[in-house]
Amino acid sequence: MKYLLNQIGISALSILLATATCNNTASESSSEEINSTETSNAEALTSDPVTKPAEKRDTVEIKTSMGDITVVLFNETPLHRDNFLKHVTSNYYDGVLFHRVIANFMIQTGDPLSKDADPNNDGTGGPGYRVPAEFVPGLKHVKGSLAAARDNNPEMASSGSQFYICHVATPWLDGQYTIFGETIKGLDVVDKIAMVQVGMNDRPVKDVKIISTTHVNAVKVPAIKDKPASGKKSGK
Repeated sequence: MKYLLNQIGISALSILLATATCNNTASESSSEEINSTETSNAEALTSDPVTKPAEKRDTVEIKTSMGDITVVLFNETPLHRDNFLKHVTSNYYDGVLFHRVIANFMIQTGDPLSKDADPNNDGTGGPGYRVPAEFVPGLKHVKGSLAAARDNNPEMASSGSQFYICHVATPWLDGQYTIFGETIKGLDVVDKIAMVQVGMNDRPVKDVKIISTTHVNAVKVPAIKDKPASGKKSGK
């Protein structure tokens, strides 16, 4: 079964897509930072007044045929984080194509079947299991969000390997697809891939592939903030 996701265009026409992706509104941004008009998910996760010690987060470099993209993974979605890292460290994604690309929406990849000679099966492959949904309040589909594709299953469980990166923001997808990371470097590469010429089923006319993925050292990010327990005041 192919993966499904709703795309809503500027004209407000609803289209049921053949594979999971992430819709957005057109914008341009630096390769190093999220559009200044948007709040990054890292910022959204640090909006509460009481903090706990800063946590380390895993980062992954995705080397593509059009440049490198670096993503940070969220500890708040541990099932997706660990599943993604398993594929990264086993070289599962090496040679996989960006099989579905829609400008001002998303770029999708992670299907091992995209490496074969049959483009008709793109979007149907995976490791043979799903990952339970992990919807986290505060995580939004902003430009650069890393999220899991899924088919139309009632539990909204994610594909075991397919993922997409948002080209622009798609707030109507919030709470429907698990967001488990965010682009911290290489947004210009996301832009380049999103704008390539595509043919049938939004497949790039010229192959765009993942060359390799690397789990790099965890980096310090702003602390995730917890609310104080009910009835208690935070001390100084």
